[in-house]
Amino acid sequence: MSDDVAVQASQPPTHPSTMTTTTTKESDMTTAYYAPRGGLPGQDELLTDRAMFTEAYAVIPRGTMRDIVTSYLPHWDGMRMWILARPLSGFAETFSQYVVEVAPGGGSDRPETDRRAEAVLFVVEGELQLTIGEEAHRLEPGGYAYLPAAQQWTVRNTGDAPARFHWVRKAYEAVEGVEIPPAFVTDEREVTPIPMPDTDGRWVTSRFVDPADMRHDMHVNIVTFQPGAVIPFPETHVMEHGLYVLEGKAVYRLNQDWVEVQEGDFMWLRAFCPQACYAGGPGLFRYLLYKDVNRHVGLSRQFG
Repeated sequence: MSDDVAVQASQPPTHPSTMTTTTTKESDMTTAYYAPRGGLPGQDELLTDRAMFTEAYAVIPRGTMRDIVTSYLPHWDGMRMWILARPLSGFAETFSQYVVEVAPGGGSDRPETDRRAEAVLFVVEGELQLTIGEEAHRLEPGGYAYLPAAQQWTVRNTGDAPARFHWVRKAYEAVEGVEIPPAFVTDEREVTPIPMPDTDGRWVTSRFVDPADMRHDMHVNIVTFQPGAVIPFPETHVMEHGLYVLEGKAVYRLNQDWVEVQEGDFMWLRAFCPQACYAGGPGLFRYLLYKDVNRHVGLSRQFG
């Protein structure tokens, strides 16, 4: 049996998702991470879903992340992945984002083939051994790693069950006189969430990088809302966003539309797309957030 077939054969054909829970050290608050498992809907199920693609935003619901839309990469063993975003005119322009599934024993000694690409890895299920240079790190759900461009790294699933993680990639924008940031490994449980102003702690952000650190040109954070919390105005700004819902559900304002989203859904927002939300479920609403930061806006040369 090939590695590709082995990964797919290990998945229940009719159970498309899983939730992994963990407890933060700072608040003893139990949080969860959603990960897709593939499979296919039954032939007797309705086709209706919430998938939509517009010029300003896209919604990729968890129900679309099935076996037949997975992709594979060279130099990997026992892996498959769902590509959520890629640089494309009218879609993601600054980043790509994958949900990667690795079978026990699988992984890669040459995972990245583009020396310009920096990356963030965020584990949502299982365990991985990430080796950066000569130093090995064990990542479990909530584990987070930043890998600068041209960094040598390898990754293996050292557990006895499939591992699933997000891989966010961006072409690093070097700036003269600004150092390239070093690699680091941490865990969500080690990061103290920062309340947004005037929200009484009902809307907090777990920041893995200091926003004032000009070495970094992208942030990948975790945003958490208490039940009933809101973004109280339509955010309209220059940063492109990718949002993967880790837990809970909400009604999200995207451009002129209100869209229901839940754990496992992915949203892409173009620069200046208005956004807001109401956290509508009985529990926390949390998402992994990408945004491009700390660099000049590129100027077009098309008019000379």
